[in-house]
Amino acid sequence: MLSSTNRFTTPRVSTRLLPATLLAATLGLGLAAGPSQAQDETPITVYGVKSLSGSNASYGKYAEMGSKLAVDEMSATLGRQIDYVSIDTEGNAGRAVRKVQEAIAQDGARLFNGATLSSTALAVGKEVNSAGGVFMTPAGADEITGSECNSATFRWSVPTYGAIQQTLVPYIDSHPDAKRFYTITPQYVFGEALLRNAEKIFADKGVEHVGNSYHSLQEQEFSGYLTNAMAANPDVLVLLNFGSQSSNALRQAVNFGLNQQMDIIMVWSSGLEQLQELGNDNIDGIYFGAQYWHEVDTPANRELVKKVKEAYGITPNYPLAADYTMTKTLLQAVADSGATQGETLIHALEGRTYQGPTGEETIRAADHQVLKDYYLLEGKGAAEMTDASDYADIVSSGQSFLSPAQSGCHL
Repeated sequence: MLSSTNRFTTPRVSTRLLPATLLAATLGLGLAAGPSQAQDETPITVYGVKSLSGSNASYGKYAEMGSKLAVDEMSATLGRQIDYVSIDTEGNAGRAVRKVQEAIAQDGARLFNGATLSSTALAVGKEVNSAGGVFMTPAGADEITGSECNSATFRWSVPTYGAIQQTLVPYIDSHPDAKRFYTITPQYVFGEALLRNAEKIFADKGVEHVGNSYHSLQEQEFSGYLTNAMAANPDVLVLLNFGSQSSNALRQAVNFGLNQQMDIIMVWSSGLEQLQELGNDNIDGIYFGAQYWHEVDTPANRELVKKVKEAYGITPNYPLAADYTMTKTLLQAVADSGATQGETLIHALEGRTYQGPTGEETIRAADHQVLKDYYLLEGKGAAEMTDASDYADIVSSGQSFLSPAQSGCHL
């Protein structure tokens, strides 16, 4: 049910459904009443901090779909009205913070999730923490659950440390002849964190880092950086950027024929959505790091794939899966604790273990990092695909996390 458009640029989605016991009776499900079906008439409002415009709008669109799907599902489960409000970051941390401040001050907002860019997540997390709320994010910079961690912020995605460990390490171990690596890096907190972790791997593994090109967050033309990479004559080109920037860098690299001269690794892809958009000609033989892959065989993922196909007619991708999981986890903690803000809700999230799309996922209490798998994929050519979504094979997967003491988190 849609109510009037609010000042955050998109409609407020209000889900008013029958209490779960009545809904179950109507559908013949025979659901017994339980704690989560308590008759609480107070609406719950979740604020989605999404990049609905700007260079990461494609990511934000799918993230929005994930959150709305979780809201619909949990409304039926909890038998309560759940409102969902979108806050468009416009790809700008300053604008995102102003809108979040407005929501906190004028609407009493306390439950937030999202933020595509790490700079946005760090800034929004501080505001929500000051207000006594809770914020769940998929952003990647190590600082989010490291040196700049706070009580309000929880992170679903594997941070840059784990992404580098689960892409570069298995690649280097399986390609002993690859000795020279060149990196292309966005010059902001996320890119710097990826580069810092990559340089440590290069040193630990005894391979040579033959050069790096920095670029701004506005850059979309990468020919100069690719020319620098070719001049360094690497065995491997490592892309440390994200979203449209990584897609454009890869397309241009393939146009230059770099994929015929060296291997290419995109450490942090947005998974299926990005591979579909790039197409087989640009992904064949390219390595991609991924937070999520729809072919992972877990009960929760099989259920998610089914729900997404029923709701949207598509296969779930990373932003959709991430924001679905965060929104559902947040709302389940609200139901279990009876709190919509503050220490009670925070404690309900800390140490929580649940079945997520990647398997068993646990929110580490010490730093609010979700412990989950990260995947290394290899892109396929069109002739290798077995179905319309079979764009890559999983090469390896695993978990790599700094301890809270190593990361510098002190909650």
